[in-house]
Amino acid sequence: MTGVRPLVSVVMPFRDASATIEEAAASILSQEGVELELVAIDDGSRDDGVERIRALAGRDPRVVCVQGEGKGIAPALTRGLEASRGAIVARMDADDVALPGRLARQVEALAGDVRLGAVGTRVETLGACGEGMRLYVAWQNGLVDPGDHARELFVEAPLCHPSVALRREALEAVGGWREAPWPEDYDLWFRLDAAGWRLAKVPEVLLLWRQRPGSLTVTDVRCSEARMREARAFYLAPRLAGGGRPVVVWGAGPTGKRLARALEVHGVRTKRFVDIDPRKIGRTARGAPIVAPDALRAGEDALVVAVGVRGARELVRAHLVERGFVEGADFVCAA
Repeated sequence: MTGVRPLVSVVMPFRDASATIEEAAASILSQEGVELELVAIDDGSRDDGVERIRALAGRDPRVVCVQGEGKGIAPALTRGLEASRGAIVARMDADDVALPGRLARQVEALAGDVRLGAVGTRVETLGACGEGMRLYVAWQNGLVDPGDHARELFVEAPLCHPSVALRREALEAVGGWREAPWPEDYDLWFRLDAAGWRLAKVPEVLLLWRQRPGSLTVTDVRCSEARMREARAFYLAPRLAGGGRPVVVWGAGPTGKRLARALEVHGVRTKRFVDIDPRKIGRTARGAPIVAPDALRAGEDALVVAVGVRGARELVRAHLVERGFVEGADFVCAA
C-alpha cells in the first residue's frame, strides 16, 4: 500500500479466477491520470488466483489483497470497502477488462455533478451470450444522463455493476452493499435513487463484460425475473402509497397483473387496469375493473405502465406525454 491516499479505490472480489484475474488487474493498474489502488478480495478461491494477486501486490504497492469469508459478493464487497481509502469507489470483476480512460472519465463525470452517486460506462460483451443479454446490453448502453436512468429504473437495472464508480459519500450514506433477495447491485441503485442521488453513464464503451454459461446472472435465483419483480415492487410501493392517489396499472396482461400482485404484498392495491384490447375492457383483473385509455386524466391517478410486448412501452409513453402526462409525476414505467 502506498503512502499517498488514492482518489479511486477499485474493489474486485474474486473466486477461482486464475485464468483471467491478471488481465483484469492489469487493465486497472494501467489506467492513466488517476491515483488509484486495487483492493482484491479473495472470496473463497480454490485455485491459484490468490497467489497470482499476492505476487502482483509484491511488485505493485497499489495492490491490496484482502481475505474474504467466502460468503458471496455483497459481504466480499463490504470487506473491500472497509479496506479501501479512496473518495471514489469503483467496481471491477476479475474476468472483465477495463479499457483505457475508464476511471479518468468517471472521475471527471463525478466531479462535474455533485449530485451524482454512481457513474457507469457503456459496455461490450466478451464471450457468447444469448439474445436476451444482447438486448439488455443495447438497452442499458442507450441510457446516458440521470433522466434516462431515473426513467427506466423500475424497468430493469440500468447500470452494469462492474462498470460503475461510486461516490463514497453516497455509497456509505445508503448503507453500502447489502444482502438482498434480489441482485445486490439493483438493490443499491434503488437505494441511491430513493436517497436523492443521481445515476448516469459515460457514453463510451469502457468495459469489456465477460459472459459465461455458468455466471451468476444466469444461474443465481436472485437474478430471476420473479426476484427482479419483487425488487421493483418493494421500492415502488412506498412511492405509490406516499402520493395519495389511486394506483392504476396500464397493462391487464401477464406483466401488469404480476406486478400488481407483487405490489399487493406491500399493501398497494390496484384500483383500475388500463388496456387497449377491446376484449378486456369492461372485464376485471385481480378484482379491479379494466378500462380504456381515454378514462385516464393527468394528475388523478398514480399510473404504472407495465406492458410486456416489445415496443409497447414506448408507444404508451408517447401517448401519455402527448396527452399531458408527466413521467415521474403522473406515471412511471415498470416491468
